Amino acid sequence: MAYLHKSLTEVDPVWHRICEEAEHAVVSEPLMGGLIHASVLHHKNFEGALAYRLSMKLASPEMSEQILREIADEAYVTAPELAAAARADLVAIYDRDPACHRFVQPLLFFKGFQAVQAYRLGHWLWQQGRRDLAYFIQMRVSEIFGVDIHPAARIGKGIMIDHAHSIVVGETAVVGDNVSMLHSVTLGGTGKEDDDRHPKIGDGVLIGAGAKVLGNIKVGHCSRIAAGSVVLEEVPPMKTVAGVPARIVGEAGCAQPSMSMNHLLQTPKG
Repeated sequence: MAYLHKSLTEVDPVWHRICEEAEHAVVSEPLMGGLIHASVLHHKNFEGALAYRLSMKLASPEMSEQILREIADEAYVTAPELAAAARADLVAIYDRDPACHRFVQPLLFFKGFQAVQAYRLGHWLWQQGRRDLAYFIQMRVSEIFGVDIHPAARIGKGIMIDHAHSIVVGETAVVGDNVSMLHSVTLGGTGKEDDDRHPKIGDGVLIGAGAKVLGNIKVGHCSRIAAGSVVLEEVPPMKTVAGVPARIVGEAGCAQPSMSMNHLLQTPKG
């Protein structure tokens, strides 16, 4: 097997499964062989495959694939937590998205996963003081994926962005671990002041399609924001909010809304 370059003492079940699925995919669809070999099977580890995939997606006449690959390789060597977060994101997508049937799918095809990993690379550059490169990554992510995440924003691990179209996350936004959001979500500000002006999203939150969360407000852990809502005030933990402007309409309905992905509002009986 071409992908078993790692020592037997190094166990990476996510990478091992991706490679097994990639080999099966080549057998079932030989026309995909070139892409799958280049993106997965030619690499000795998950970090190498991810660096290659991001560099190919983000490259342009202004910045070559080779330069971007070198930047990504440096990031994954210097900050191994980036690839650890990517693994958590991939598993989260597999667990929560009914359209995801294999681990290899997000790496190859899902722009939500790819956009978040590119943001993580830009955030690493931002933390290194390499601001112009970080802005370049942000620009390319917006152009290629339709996802605009400021490189200074702080985003946890285990993130799923389903469909990932027209996502906006502002400069001072904070997103916790195990958060799920749908397309057209905005975590934005309410003015032009240059200060802490964006939302703080707790762990385990589910944000429905088209929801807007505006201002430096807290959204408590394991809460739900209904699709199309405009949230302007703090959301307590484990509550469901809905409407324009959003109001509390009930409990979250379960211990982990971002895991269950249940967007239905409970209506009173009688």
